[in-house]
Amino acid sequence: KVFAPSTGQDTVFSEVSEFVQSALDGYNVCLFSYGQTGSGKTHSMQGSGTGQMRGIIPRAIEQVGKYKTELEADGWQYEMKVSFLEIYNEKIRDLLRDDGVGVEELKHEIKVDPKSGRRFVSDLTMRAMEPTNHSEIEEVMRQAAKHRSVASTDMNSTSSRSHSVFTLHLCATRPAFKQCLRGTLNLVDLAGSERLERSGATGDRAKEAMAINKSLSCLTDVFLSIGKKSSHVPFRNSKLTYLLQPSLSGDGKTLMMVNLSPTEESQGESMCALRFAAQVNKCELGKPKKAIGDIDEGGEKEAAG
Repeated sequence: KVFAPSTGQDTVFSEVSEFVQSALDGYNVCLFSYGQTGSGKTHSMQGSGTGQMRGIIPRAIEQVGKYKTELEADGWQYEMKVSFLEIYNEKIRDLLRDDGVGVEELKHEIKVDPKSGRRFVSDLTMRAMEPTNHSEIEEVMRQAAKHRSVASTDMNSTSSRSHSVFTLHLCATRPAFKQCLRGTLNLVDLAGSERLERSGATGDRAKEAMAINKSLSCLTDVFLSIGKKSSHVPFRNSKLTYLLQPSLSGDGKTLMMVNLSPTEESQGESMCALRFAAQVNKCELGKPKKAIGDIDEGGEKEAAG
């Protein structure tokens, strides 16, 4: 699908809404926004305000709330939590940390639970979320935006200097049928690729740019390996790909949006982005698996189906 520059946020979201809904059905779902710095990725994902300019993240939470209400009438009981992090220079930062907590005070690592096999980030804020509560949604977006690493470059006055990952964690039970399921919805605003000669980045900005471009290169390598059906996929080469491995490894559903800047000066970056999109489009992740299982007397017992 191609969207014209005049396309509204509501039209873009309608194209991905069914995909978002899959998380409530027990799938690992991941949506990326990719493109050069200044091409509108953060606008697409986060947007602004409470009206037409809202982005995919607040609209997705709102949709989840509507669908959750329907499923609860069917006997499902949902528990939802959200986390919001950024990966800055290969370090994980909690965007929902309390105000006044220094970013260097907290250390976060990607770990795997030995019992369930689920991936998680240590000491990350998990905030309970009622998706029908608009003020809760606004507060999460405001808090994350306040802590996100941004800086001015020649290409973008508010350039995101990190990858941000918003995750909606879902756990649902259906006691009457002794069923349980888990789903995750990852909405990823990637930092923009940039050429140092165009962005004019120096010092810390240049270090950030090199870290950004390296991690985007690692993401490219992962998609190339998946596209070629390689026996080894280099998920561990970056924090971003290692964190999102469950969604990219064949058990999940993944969708990528590529943002292009329409200026003539951006032609080179736009062509690179389109070539990357063409590679991603060749990837087949396999049939996604639903994380649904039975509740036994000792708790829950998951099975893929």
